[in-house]
Amino acid sequence: MPKTMKQEGTLVYDRETDRIDVRFGLEDYYGGLHCGTTMDVNINGKWVPTRIEMGNDWYLVGVKTGSLPGLTVRI
Repeated sequence: MPKTMKQEGTLVYDRETDRIDVRFGLEDYYGGLHCGTTMDVNINGKWVPTRIEMGNDWYLVGVKTGSLPGLTVRI
């Protein structure tokens, strides 16, 4: 089974859906992330595997950051 290549993008907040999404290009979006969606996030030049969850706000499991929008991810 061939391994699918992950796309690299930037986390953005979608006000209409109240969800975090991944923007790949000007008009190219993932379509909204859901709890449990796995991805890799680039932290200080290293790819760290994580998943997104919702508590009081959206967060990445095992990743300490004040804000998700703007982070580079592979999904």
